[in-house]
Amino acid sequence: MTSLTTRPTPAFLSQADCRLSDFTELLESGTDLADYPYADAVEKGVLIYSDRLRPHLDDEAGRREVQSEIARALSAGPGIVVFKGAFAPDVIDRTTEAFFALLREEKASGMVAGDHFAKPGANDRVWNALEKLAVGHPDLFAEYFANDLVALAASAWLGPNYQLNAALNIVNPGGKAQVAHRDYHLGFMPLETAATYPTHVHQLSPALTLQGAIAHCDMPIETGPTPYLPHSHKYLPGYLAFSRPEFQEHFAEHHTQQALQKGDAVFFNPALMHGAGTNTTSDVRRMANLLQISSAFGRCLEAVDTTRMSTAVYPTLLRMRREGAPARSVDNVVTAVSEGYPYPTNLDRDQPVGSINPESQSDLVRRALEEGWDAQRAADALREQAVRHLTH
Repeated sequence: MTSLTTRPTPAFLSQADCRLSDFTELLESGTDLADYPYADAVEKGVLIYSDRLRPHLDDEAGRREVQSEIARALSAGPGIVVFKGAFAPDVIDRTTEAFFALLREEKASGMVAGDHFAKPGANDRVWNALEKLAVGHPDLFAEYFANDLVALAASAWLGPNYQLNAALNIVNPGGKAQVAHRDYHLGFMPLETAATYPTHVHQLSPALTLQGAIAHCDMPIETGPTPYLPHSHKYLPGYLAFSRPEFQEHFAEHHTQQALQKGDAVFFNPALMHGAGTNTTSDVRRMANLLQISSAFGRCLEAVDTTRMSTAVYPTLLRMRREGAPARSVDNVVTAVSEGYPYPTNLDRDQPVGSINPESQSDLVRRALEEGWDAQRAADALREQAVRHLTH
């Protein structure tokens, strides 16, 4: 799906592989409407679909053809598609009211939701809006997520049995733009960590998730709808490149923005370089329901209780460290016994502090060993961390 022009692809990528000239060469490919017969238009490099699409979804053969086109658009194409009028306005309005009620309740309780790529206070968030809407408003949830265009995009990119996440995002008047970035998985970790994953994982990661946004209000350009850089997802070292100054400057100069109407839906490859824009209005709260849809394959075969395991093995790890066992041997055991990835978690209670990610269970065990905690203190901290991951 991506390449480093004609140079041999290394087994591991580094920032030395990040060349702006390679990046800009990929961006010049453009988007030809003739390659996408079900699309209505190409606007600023972005494919636009309308209600003309819906009759083709009613039979299996037609639906498969449309899915193939969407998958091609998200991989070999611009990496982004827009479905105009995907949701009925009244469904959006009623769901918006439910989300505002959730937001009021959370603010009244003292809960403040942070953001990964924006300054504090720039926006309002309701994390896990999916579960909160389902529990609080099950009928409305069913009406909202019965939407067939969401299912079309998700299944076109991920296949069946995908798992939805949703987070309400409101960029308030004057809210500043996010740092341009790529998304989950590799985009949500320090660059040093991303560089430890082999090249084929950089190629695989975008195929494991699909990003989406449902517009809950009209979004003219002055409200700061998300800027995108079509075709940028094709750049293989992009997870190591996006924060470099020359790539940020290129994004600032060449990104596109798509004005949206209430009920429009956008879906894009998570490797597409993007970031919420600045809301220059004085009176519009730009509101979108951000969908992150995950492949069924991002799960392990057997259920294990790593909190229980880590608690049991921690005294042995502490003894190994005190007796001078090689540091790599100790760390190998930490990796085997604990959860090294901080997600999924409850971002209401387990927010990142001083980092782009919350602390993983493995990092908690490493910190405990480094600071010489006794077994009881480690067990208590592991249990408290596990509770923060729960949704209720």
